[in-house]
Amino acid sequence: MNVSLTPTLEELVSRKVASGLYNSASEVIREALRLLEERDRLRELRLEELRKKIAVGIEQAERGETRPLDPRAMKRRVKKHPSKPRPSKR
Repeated sequence: MNVSLTPTLEELVSRKVASGLYNSASEVIREALRLLEERDRLRELRLEELRKKIAVGIEQAERGETRPLDPRAMKRRVKKHPSKPRPSKR
């Protein structure tokens, strides 16, 4: 398999090999792919957890276990626990 890299990525791979942490460009690419696979797996786990929470919320709503939305309380909660910025998709 041949893979084409941008000059920037080629330089990154070269720097990793030159650092002595990796013996070859192939090792760098294999490690990068392992990390990508791990990230995808974690994303899928987070999505599954979110789906479960949504299902619980829907079940609670169907049983009438809801309360009115309090916008002020929601704003306080968001300010207290802001979400992390998400990386852009490429």
